[in-house]
Amino acid sequence: MSDTTILDRLQTLQIYRLLQHVRHRNKDEIEKMLKLGVANLINLRDPENGLVALHLAASADNLDLVGFLLSRGAHPDVQDKGGHTPVMLAAELGSVDIVTRLSHSQADMRIVDSAGKGVLFYCISPKKSHARCLQVALENQADVNNVSSEGVHVFQLMCEKALVCTPICLMMVDAGADPNAKDTETGVTALMEAAKAGSLQLVRAILKRGGTPEALDKRRCTAMHYAAMGGFFEVIQVLSAYSAPMNVIDLDVCSPLHYAAASGNADCCRFLAQRGCNPKLKNLKGLTPSQIAKERCHKAAVQELKTAERKQGNGKASKGGQAPTELWALTLYDWSHEHEAELRQAFGDETVNLHTFMSVLTKLKAPVSPDSLHAVISAHDKKKEGLINTADFIKGVNYVKKEVLLPSRVPKKGKEEKGGKGGKKKGKCNPPFPIFILPLEKMPRRPNGGPPLFMIEKYHSRWDSRRFDSKHPPEHPIMNDSMWYMDKPDTEYVDINVCVENGDLETMDLAFSQGVPVDVQDTFFRTPMITACDSGSLEMVQYLLSKGADVNRGDQFFWTPIHHAAHAGHVEIIELLVKAGADVNAQSLDGGTPLIRAIESGQSLCVHFLVKAGANVYLENKKGQNSLRVAQDFGNSTIIDIVKARMRSLPKSSGSMEDPGVKSQRPKPVKKKAIAAEHAAHTDTVTTMSGSKIVQLDLKSVSLQNARIRSMEANPVDITFQAKTVWGEPPTTSQLLSNIQRRRTPVTVDVDLEDLLMPYGQSIHRKIVELSKMKDLVLLR
Repeated sequence: MSDTTILDRLQTLQIYRLLQHVRHRNKDEIEKMLKLGVANLINLRDPENGLVALHLAASADNLDLVGFLLSRGAHPDVQDKGGHTPVMLAAELGSVDIVTRLSHSQADMRIVDSAGKGVLFYCISPKKSHARCLQVALENQADVNNVSSEGVHVFQLMCEKALVCTPICLMMVDAGADPNAKDTETGVTALMEAAKAGSLQLVRAILKRGGTPEALDKRRCTAMHYAAMGGFFEVIQVLSAYSAPMNVIDLDVCSPLHYAAASGNADCCRFLAQRGCNPKLKNLKGLTPSQIAKERCHKAAVQELKTAERKQGNGKASKGGQAPTELWALTLYDWSHEHEAELRQAFGDETVNLHTFMSVLTKLKAPVSPDSLHAVISAHDKKKEGLINTADFIKGVNYVKKEVLLPSRVPKKGKEEKGGKGGKKKGKCNPPFPIFILPLEKMPRRPNGGPPLFMIEKYHSRWDSRRFDSKHPPEHPIMNDSMWYMDKPDTEYVDINVCVENGDLETMDLAFSQGVPVDVQDTFFRTPMITACDSGSLEMVQYLLSKGADVNRGDQFFWTPIHHAAHAGHVEIIELLVKAGADVNAQSLDGGTPLIRAIESGQSLCVHFLVKAGANVYLENKKGQNSLRVAQDFGNSTIIDIVKARMRSLPKSSGSMEDPGVKSQRPKPVKKKAIAAEHAAHTDTVTTMSGSKIVQLDLKSVSLQNARIRSMEANPVDITFQAKTVWGEPPTTSQLLSNIQRRRTPVTVDVDLEDLLMPYGQSIHRKIVELSKMKDLVLLR
């Protein structure tokens, strides 16, 4: 109901006053204004937006106020300037109680707004409350075939969101919505939208109600095209059962097989090629389906499409006369598969006579002509007894080739005996090796909901490069006013282990100042110390040790930092870790020790240092191999001599120098416990010694605070200058040179030379020079 009454100033002021009381939910003032105000004040519209009191109450989801206004004569069908009724506003919010209350007041559910949309347009939402509102509207004669002014059908719009709104779409189908509803602008039907979303239940319901699978949109696409785009095999099966065309070409000269190849679903490609799609058809870009699948690296789909191309190229019928793979036979087979329950119920018995068989197929409108039906009967009644086995008909084994049968219909062969004649032994199936990652619930997070703790804020220098650099830094923070005229960079988060690899100490300082733990683990359980030891950054290891990093914290395989340093061959880092208390006999998940890791990587210097540091050469891994056995397996004579010398220097024991081929009878090593670094909890107590007694003082006690106040130690005023940013100190030239000298010391003096060759390269170079000299002598002779 729309009101076009011209209002005077008094009426306008009273309308605004009434709306204000409705917003404040003041029933007494509303009652007073309705008695003393102008006539029919409750249904007069706001001159600006056309709102009445009932609109505001419905928008506020206030059932009590809606009932109060309806009892005072509010009209349930009043519309604002946009044509919205209170029931539309309530349905948009999902207010089931208000929609029900308005329906009891005889609200008209067929009214449309200024855009031509009825109440059902406002019920499109995946929430259960909106589904209940839709049900109430349908029970009160809402128009299920409402089309907006723009040509959008309400059912087609619901099917467009079928991925999350399938239940309300099914309610619309049951209420009698047009199964062929479409958008007049694009031509897309409800069936196309359901196929595009892959909603098998909705596609089946629309087809049963009379949906047309042959319909074309403005791009000449059918529902089969949209189902192939998403690779929805079951949807394609159902469409084929209802005689959907397979070889329709759209404006891009693409068949459904082109889209199935792009999706990479091999089952869809095989099914469509068997049902009539041309595997050799080229689209506007000159690509066949197999070429499209190859471009997108869908190997299984490429194999199926190549097979289809070869079969089409041969074009030969199978042995035995007429080929049983005609399209009508495949359509009938797909139809029987889709209507299996109805067929079994209609047939009743497993074996029926010809008359019953033909009458049931005619009643259920099977997609088969009389001539083709006689061919099916001949295939099943070869003995001319006049009886048909319904189970064989539904399975399709008598009139469809085995290669086109669905997997559930292929007859299973009996199990062959193992090692039978001509049989091949099936190889072992190696399950994929799992990648251990830190679960999300175990990953430490920031209190404010930011990224995980191992993602730290990147430090950005706020220096003006035109005034300051590493050789001319500001003498005092106050002198550097760059931040006052330079734009502040955006906050950027990087992995803390990336900062460790890049040596970004400024970013690390900023992170630790913000409370990030020094032993924080990333997704793969790696700590900054493990990354520093693996990458060989001595400076970063020293920095992390100064911050209190745990040198025995392991990853998911229990590799500690010293394992990684030994495996990478960083002797100086191993020395630092040992001085910091690293366990040289720590065992990983497979029982490997740092000494074994150094042996495996052929690092003789690391082996020598670990042996001198007290590494146990008799510890065995899970394979029962000690250090000597591992060294002999890897064949490094230098390392073998070091390990043997260590064994000879130890007290002799039975089997200490036994043959490595004989398994040692040493007792099994103690099972390693998982190392878990726990941060110390902050306490509010302090421990002192009083004579021979230990006294704990509470830092928050009143007596202690009073004593601090008397001594003027509580809340001291700090006037120290605080810089606006974290300042990094760039290294000087002498420090850079000393770092280079320190890194050269543990290696050789040849590291910085341009003609550096490793020992193997030196040997090859020497032989090449000798051969070239011999060749020159031969030429001279």
